[in-house]
Amino acid sequence: MCVSRAPHRRRKRRGRIPGAALALLGALPGLAAAGALALCANGVEHTVAARSRQAAVARAATAPHSAPRPHIVPRSAWADGTGEANTVARTPPPPRYDDKVLAVFVHHTDSPNSYDCAESPRIIRYLAAGQTGTRDWDDIGYNFLVDRCGVIYEGRAGGTGRPVTGAHTQGFNHRTTGVAALGTFTAGVTVPKAMTDAIAALAAWKLGLAGVDPRATVRLVSSNGLSRYASGTTAALPALAGHDEGYMTSCPGAALSARLPEIRELAARLQGRP
Repeated sequence: MCVSRAPHRRRKRRGRIPGAALALLGALPGLAAAGALALCANGVEHTVAARSRQAAVARAATAPHSAPRPHIVPRSAWADGTGEANTVARTPPPPRYDDKVLAVFVHHTDSPNSYDCAESPRIIRYLAAGQTGTRDWDDIGYNFLVDRCGVIYEGRAGGTGRPVTGAHTQGFNHRTTGVAALGTFTAGVTVPKAMTDAIAALAAWKLGLAGVDPRATVRLVSSNGLSRYASGTTAALPALAGHDEGYMTSCPGAALSARLPEIRELAARLQGRP
């Protein structure tokens, strides 16, 4: 036979009354002492509650702003396919890492826009084959790629949540991540909202890992004199920047560059920033 027990109720914790107050209460007549005791206990409880609220506000004020990790398709979705020279993609070299990611560089791939999103893995595989073949790179340069439907793909090997050193912005590959929009977004070309929303979500999450506001300006050290800054120069750059802000290029195209301010704002909101 099962015996049900009454639910256990936790006793409400009351604040402690100081010893000096108890001594004073002992000198009062019975009813007066009881009334004073009730007032004193009530006052202590209010003080404890007020301090608890203050502590909660302080914790909220110092909590880092972050955003949830968006869905990211693993690189195996494109690297394990066939059709292009794909040996390096299937067996990439050991990745290199930085300590954290302070900035996101946005690119476009300068490839056709009229693709079906089901073709995205094949397109990424083709891009990787070009970079590891013709350019003789050790892996695809971009850390992430986003298609016109807003699907995010893992690019360079090493782990999506780790600060993998990419090969996307000459002079500023350290402490940054490269996000490439599949397509060509020169002046007058429509940039799909699904794509910009996905870039914002990715940037919000990636920058949030280091507590970086996507609207902020960060300081990065150029490692290559072929960038816009001499090697060793500390440059002040947007935390969410276009490729052309670190290197002499028209990438990511005038149309996508024009959307960067709103992408920054959306990324900041996704981090819970005012």
